[in-house]
Amino acid sequence: MSADGPLNLYNAVAVAADPQASGRGVLVMMNDWIHGAHSLTKTSTTSVQTFMSPLRGLVGVTAYGKNDFYSNPPWKHTTQSEFDVSNVTKLPRVDIIFADADMSSDLIDSSVNNGAKGIVIAGVGNGNMNKTSLQAAANAVKKGVVVVRSSRVPIGSVGRNVEVNDDELGFIAADELNPQKARILLSLALLKPHSKSDLQNLFMTY
Repeated sequence: MSADGPLNLYNAVAVAADPQASGRGVLVMMNDWIHGAHSLTKTSTTSVQTFMSPLRGLVGVTAYGKNDFYSNPPWKHTTQSEFDVSNVTKLPRVDIIFADADMSSDLIDSSVNNGAKGIVIAGVGNGNMNKTSLQAAANAVKKGVVVVRSSRVPIGSVGRNVEVNDDELGFIAADELNPQKARILLSLALLKPHSKSDLQNLFMTY
């Protein structure tokens, strides 16, 4: 029918106009695949088929404007959301810090000292970090900074109180959200006061 660019646009319009797409949240259509925004991630720097949903799978497929939907993502989204940015001119500062084996605590300390309201740790494995960084992150929480444990691993979820005692240290587990998405959600959440349990609930429902 055409090169991939115009066909992607054609199919995207067909998906957006399809009544069956209603209630499924933000959808992304690339190369005949319909993805939900929650689980979608870019997996290659240059590949045409870079967008994948490795954890939750496709929402559906489309072929020349004819759509076949498989699933309805269960996450809160769009009109169900409590977030309102209509009068927001600046979001609270939230930093992402990439963890490594010999990570230094001064990365977290610098973020706190320079005004971060939230920190997302792109941790190893199940959102883990070394002992020094765990202590620095716990100290950040005591100063009122929200710390979210996500993972640098592309697939999987970060469980609460699995390998890190989140209850004791005051951390939030990112569940299925990668560091980039966790940062967006935390930035929005920090627009209003929330308890730790409320913040954790947001990461479990969006």
